[in-house]
Amino acid sequence: MRVGESKENYLEAVYVLSKRNGFVRSIDVANYFEYSKPSVSVAMANLRAAKLITVDDAGGIHLTDVGRALAEQVYERHTLLTRFLTALGVDPEIAQEDACRIEHVLSQSSFDKLR
Repeated sequence: MRVGESKENYLEAVYVLSKRNGFVRSIDVANYFEYSKPSVSVAMANLRAAKLITVDDAGGIHLTDVGRALAEQVYERHTLLTRFLTALGVDPEIAQEDACRIEHVLSQSSFDKLR
């Protein structure tokens, strides 16, 4: 299930932040991307409406089972592509940026071959 690049990026950010910090709030996502809090609030509302996240009473963001599966898929693509590009000699910062763009358009078949 693909949900679009923007949603995938937000899901990946929530996943990464939850692994790093154990607790994720909208402000954490805003800081992660250097986006405004209102922009992130709109995105979180969209993810909540798509049943990809839940938000608890304290403002904590949690991935649903479907949201987690999607986030893990995007994160795996991102990390593998970054490692692959870096191994080819691409500067790590550029590899990271390129992987972020490629992860959304690469077919599953091509990704499976890279893996």
